[in-house]
Amino acid sequence: MADLVGKVAIVLGAANRNNMAQVIARRLAADGAKVVVAGRAPEALEELAAEIGGHAVSHCDITSEDDLARLANAAKDRFGGLDIAVNATGWGLLKPFLDTTREEIERMVALQLTGAMLFYQAMLRVMRDGGSLIQISSATASIMLEDHAAYMGTKAGADHIIRCVANEFGKRGIRANSVAPGFTATPMTGKASATPGLIEAFAAEYPLGRVGTSEDVAEAVAWLASDACFMTGQVLQVNGGLTLRRNPTNAEIGASVRAARKAAAAR
Repeated sequence: MADLVGKVAIVLGAANRNNMAQVIARRLAADGAKVVVAGRAPEALEELAAEIGGHAVSHCDITSEDDLARLANAAKDRFGGLDIAVNATGWGLLKPFLDTTREEIERMVALQLTGAMLFYQAMLRVMRDGGSLIQISSATASIMLEDHAAYMGTKAGADHIIRCVANEFGKRGIRANSVAPGFTATPMTGKASATPGLIEAFAAEYPLGRVGTSEDVAEAVAWLASDACFMTGQVLQVNGGLTLRRNPTNAEIGASVRAARKAAAAR
């Protein structure tokens, strides 16, 4: 367990029940932090805030500077300051490169690159010295996954902006790092996670023999948020060694799913 007693945290992206951001928020609260959870939909946020003794900020859009300023000020007004800020938003668009529309590209850039930078700016304006800024990135920011270019490219861009933040704000003792999971069964991966054979196709590429969980990511976030962390400007690859290898191809995923269906039909 990390020692986060006396710390105040913001976790953005927690509006879906039991998604990665909610798991992270629960872990930070369990380790002693006062947590402000934020996102667009109010109901799940209010439930989570009540559960962990935190505070909810709903109707918060990462592409809105006004919403982000309101979020940062909520932590300051409710709990007296801000020490930890986690951006766990994302849009897992899977679409062939030539079929990805301009509208989809612009939406992805707004959410995962422009929005991410605006989030960092808003948080840094109120964050206390010695704080921690954490971006949830992806292993696919450095290794390939087919039909995922817009997502991968913007995550990679956000990782590099994190390095810029680390370089500029280190003089205040502020650390800025990314966490890069691989395939994780979450509400964002949705139906895909429940497809027989799909997870097995990914797990075969993990040296540690399994895909990751939101709890694995939350463990890393808790350490990055703690004063015990002496690291900044880095991408922490919390993906069981996946980046030593590769993601499966679409053909391999399809073959694994077909094999699982065939085996199920034979039972």
